[in-house]
Amino acid sequence: MELHNLQPAEGATKQRKRIARGPGSGRGGTSTKGHKGAKSRAGYKRKRAFEGGQMPLQMRLPKIGFRSPNRVEFAKLNLDQLQSFADKHNLSEISAEILVAKGFASKNDQIKILGRGKLDRKLKVSVHAFSAAAKQAIETVGGSVEVL
Repeated sequence: MELHNLQPAEGATKQRKRIARGPGSGRGGTSTKGHKGAKSRAGYKRKRAFEGGQMPLQMRLPKIGFRSPNRVEFAKLNLDQLQSFADKHNLSEISAEILVAKGFASKNDQIKILGRGKLDRKLKVSVHAFSAAAKQAIETVGGSVEVL
């Protein structure tokens, strides 16, 4: 066997259909595209959600909701999580840098303290935002809050 006498296996290749090559080819005339309609025209390309002229699903469904492009997303932390974090690491002062270092938030996150749970330890907390309930709970036990 040499390179010049290599050939594909029997039946492995087929001749392509040569359409629009005259009536004698058996595929002349309308060139296998039928009569009239969008699919018979040159340059036809069906839209992804085309349903044969029926109103497409994405147009039938109601459009709901709005999301402001200017919204500020916070990494949320509740009082009970703050309490267990302070107990675990024996801290009296908690800042955004400490929370980022311990993996509670990423360095680009803004952190907000929410009011679920209880505090039984005096803490100085400095993060980006506090809920009213969280602020009151921290100050009730003698702690202080600082908004960055």
